[in-house]
Amino acid sequence: MNKEQLDITPIVYSVFISLSILCALLQYWAHKIRRDETIGNNPQFLKFQRGYFAVYLVAMFADWLQGPYLYKLYSYYGFQEEQIAILYVFGFASTVILGTWTPIAADQFGRKKLCIVFTVTYSLSCMLKLSRSYGILLIGRVLGGVATSVLFSAFEAWYVHEHIETHDFPKEWISVTFAKASFWNGLLAVLAGMTTNIFSEWFGLGPVAPYMMAVPFLIFVGIIISTHWNENYSAHKVNFTKSCCEGLRNIVSSEKIFMIGAIESLYESVIYIVIFLWTPILDTGHSALGLVFASFMVSILIGQAVFHILAWRNIPVVALLLSSTSLAAVANIICVFSSHPEKRDIQASFIAFLIFQFGVGMYFPAMGYLRNRVIPENYRYSIMNWFRIPLNLISCAVLMLLHEDVFRHGNRMIFVICTFLLFLALLCGVRFLKLSKGDEELKQDVYMMESEHIHNIF
Repeated sequence: MNKEQLDITPIVYSVFISLSILCALLQYWAHKIRRDETIGNNPQFLKFQRGYFAVYLVAMFADWLQGPYLYKLYSYYGFQEEQIAILYVFGFASTVILGTWTPIAADQFGRKKLCIVFTVTYSLSCMLKLSRSYGILLIGRVLGGVATSVLFSAFEAWYVHEHIETHDFPKEWISVTFAKASFWNGLLAVLAGMTTNIFSEWFGLGPVAPYMMAVPFLIFVGIIISTHWNENYSAHKVNFTKSCCEGLRNIVSSEKIFMIGAIESLYESVIYIVIFLWTPILDTGHSALGLVFASFMVSILIGQAVFHILAWRNIPVVALLLSSTSLAAVANIICVFSSHPEKRDIQASFIAFLIFQFGVGMYFPAMGYLRNRVIPENYRYSIMNWFRIPLNLISCAVLMLLHEDVFRHGNRMIFVICTFLLFLALLCGVRFLKLSKGDEELKQDVYMMESEHIHNIF
């Protein structure tokens, strides 16, 4: 049997079960070595926290449902790979571009209002997936980008304001909530993959089913926000132009900040590219895409647990970041060979993607920790906005290369480019390591490492 036509579904099931057992053991280990669990056990705080989770985690579950079958849906409607690439580019671009505006809009117009806008916009984006019109699907992708940018900013901003200003809880407890949110996000992502697989594959409802399933959850979130949340605003206005100029000045004047930004832009642009490529590489018409997605998320959770275990053992965070980048590069090198158009190896590609996602699981907490320590808090927002520009340009430019004939057969040259990008990120990481030797700001602090979220990168 040709490897390209091989049904890898049995392999996916066995890998998923094995990784889930390993993940449970590692997460339990990581949980046991973390800080004192008595911190943040105030009954009023726990009640407030549960109320926030009832909204935020349901919203995240609706978001996760839309990850596994997006490419499959567009392919099912008969669109070619280069047309689907444009749809992805519009989604990525709208998320990145509007991501610079939504925090300001949330602060000025009200975070509750913007969260309600999220539920309406995302629901509309899901409903537009029923159309086979390319133009309408394009609009749906833009609306999805708007909603995603709100989800990643307004919800957390609302929580932080209520936590500090309304309830006067200690600021240090914010990381307790975010650590729990990160853990439950991972579990919900796995559950979402399994759920979409059941409804799309087992029940035969097709790739549009997950989007219709997401709508009731979004409506529920909108109702709860409307009836139970207070409105809150920023206490001060942000001068966007001045903020951007100050951010750029910090990047230019600090080589460490520049290197952090370079690593983030290079690594995360590869993540966006892989988000697009994994479905056409692995989908042979038989693959259980929902379970493949769930396996990816389990791999990310394993990487996250391994990061915390190794960081607790005082392995430098910079070293863990370099390890993550190296693993991602190795995974892409494997894909260069396994995605050869004349001798594709689906099993090797699947293993490579699992390695890549494991690296991603280590990358996000490592990068979050280093950002918090290296980038000044007063300018973090504006500096991060500057980092989004090359990230967006790189990922969109590489995906648009799918229009060129040399890239249409197998996508292996895209993986060559991704390997090169990760090699550059590795060089930047080595340079950052030299710059940060003896830096007291980067002294290990497991408490600080728990504040990084797992967001839907699919």
